[in-house]
Amino acid sequence: MRIVIAEDNALLREGMVLLLTTNGHEVVATCAAGPEVLPALRTHRPDAAVLDVRLPPTFRDEGLRAAVQARSELPELPILVLSQYVEQAYAAELLAQGARGIGYLLKDRVGRVEQFLEALERIADGGTALDPEVVTEIVSRKAAARPLRSLTPREHEVLEMMAQGLANAAIAERLVVTERAVSKHIRGVFDKLGLPPEGGSVHRRVLAVLAYLDAAAPASPASPAR
Repeated sequence: MRIVIAEDNALLREGMVLLLTTNGHEVVATCAAGPEVLPALRTHRPDAAVLDVRLPPTFRDEGLRAAVQARSELPELPILVLSQYVEQAYAAELLAQGARGIGYLLKDRVGRVEQFLEALERIADGGTALDPEVVTEIVSRKAAARPLRSLTPREHEVLEMMAQGLANAAIAERLVVTERAVSKHIRGVFDKLGLPPEGGSVHRRVLAVLAYLDAAAPASPASPAR
């Protein structure tokens, strides 16, 4: 996989380069500031991009802005966004363009090599990879909505795992239940959220759930100062 990395922290940036090349990928360009990102993506047309949300010169939302613009120009480009903290407004803005091939992870996941590589490969395949903490934040913000209030605690758990991009087998393994039980809970989620359960792949199912979660999201506020 050919990858572009945008990260201002030199130690983390070079660490990701080493990690990715060691695992058989090619890092075709690295960027340390926001203005460098789009030119690198346009020039190299990578298979995926890993972008920090906050980059120089202002350390506010340069990485996010680059990601949104990149998806506008290169709609099929898989992008994995890294953030130091859960910034729900940023996640919602990125997902507003469509969640296919989008990942949003907290930076401490990079140190968990298998999780980081799995997320990168998942978005490269057109899937979704949302950090569990980001999903929890989104779900908690929507918890007051009537359809979500109607979900059982177990359906809430299944919904969060679906939004992370997990397939039924992976959800069953985490919850220590059968896949048949997971399918039943998913049907309940779809029914209560008004989402049709039939006709689609796992990714389409995830996109439908994410679309629902994002539908009532408020407009993104002005970017906060660092």
